[in-house]
Amino acid sequence: MKPFTLFYFILSTVLYFAALPLLVYLSFKQKYRESIPARFFLFNNPRFKSGNGVWFHVCSLGEARALKPILDLLGDKDIKITTITHTGQAEARRYNAEVRYLPYEMFLPFWARGQDVLVVLEAEFWFMLFSVLRAKGTRIILLNARISEKSAKKYLQFAWFYKKMLSHVEMIYAQSEADKNRFLALGAKNIEVIGNIKLAGKISKTKEYKKPQVELIVAGSTHENEEESVLKSFVEYRKQSDAKLAIVPRHPERFESVYELMKKYADKNSLTLSRFSHDKEFKADMILVDAMGELNNIYAISDIVILGGAFRDDVGGHNPLEPAYFGCKIITGKHFFHQKEL
Repeated sequence: MKPFTLFYFILSTVLYFAALPLLVYLSFKQKYRESIPARFFLFNNPRFKSGNGVWFHVCSLGEARALKPILDLLGDKDIKITTITHTGQAEARRYNAEVRYLPYEMFLPFWARGQDVLVVLEAEFWFMLFSVLRAKGTRIILLNARISEKSAKKYLQFAWFYKKMLSHVEMIYAQSEADKNRFLALGAKNIEVIGNIKLAGKISKTKEYKKPQVELIVAGSTHENEEESVLKSFVEYRKQSDAKLAIVPRHPERFESVYELMKKYADKNSLTLSRFSHDKEFKADMILVDAMGELNNIYAISDIVILGGAFRDDVGGHNPLEPAYFGCKIITGKHFFHQKEL
């Protein structure tokens, strides 16, 4: 292990033990009940079975979905996938691949098996992952790579560190010229702009639902604090329209809290409320879509889509191609910095 890598390993180990009480506490929360034990305690998270093949690393749901056209092209190749979030993990398990959570960096020297190639999507930069796998002869590629303007300013303060990390990367396929220039500013080499691979994915629905006779508004992939604004606006809109509202939270662990918020507004304004898991006919005035993998099916019968993730300054928006494909009118916020190329 090279001196700086050893220093980084020791530092990550010290931070791990310092954060241990917090990690134990968070592991009991629904959002992290599976991911933290797997990533920080290696619970039900063994090493990959073999040391050859193609290893894809993604963060969460959107990146895991973007893998589909690539995996279709690879056919029966030996595929491995790691994720950070449990929503990404659930999506990755749909593929014919070995799927694991990416362990905390302290474990990687002992856990990671060298592969033919590591393909990392978007903005997942892990020093120990790159260093360990490169030392084991693994080629490393960044695909659909991006750095937001906001992140670039932070990274430039530690440009020496990112230059060292990116020196392990053989090729970077960036989403845009702006992303390419940000990587160059950090000392990266061998960068090619190929656009956003999400444009290559086929958009389709998997189920048919009956379209309501009145206007259906869908708030898709919403995050905390966004639903309240949507509900306030919907109550005002109902004064001039018989429209229905369906809210689809981005993260399943928020289903219950969003339902309680919707119930408060329903009771106060004499509106009916239902759960999609109990009734899939969209009869109520407001519907909580408490299921995963249904968004495209619901976009297909929607009139207006309020696209979540862009009404907060820390998310960066979500993919607008899906509602656009189904002809929906799209409303989004100003914080759309991760989706500019779309």
